Amino acid sequence: MPNISQTVQDIYQNFVGNLSVGDRLHLAALILNNLTQQEISAIDISDTWTEQDQHELASFSIQYANSLFPDEEGIV
Repeated sequence: MPNISQTVQDIYQNFVGNLSVGDRLHLAALILNNLTQQEISAIDISDTWTEQDQHELASFSIQYANSLFPDEEGIV
């Protein structure tokens, strides 16, 4: 059984690498559009930021900015 990574590399070198820049961009768009239309279980969404994570980051950022500029009015 061939090494999948090597097979992909071979395809790129033999076919994609010979295409014009425009054709490569078109191929990339086709591939990405196809991927976005599929439900892919290989994508791990556990690393995505929750709304709570975003609120905590914003709060920390404001507190940090306030510690850097304690005498400034109107920052917060």
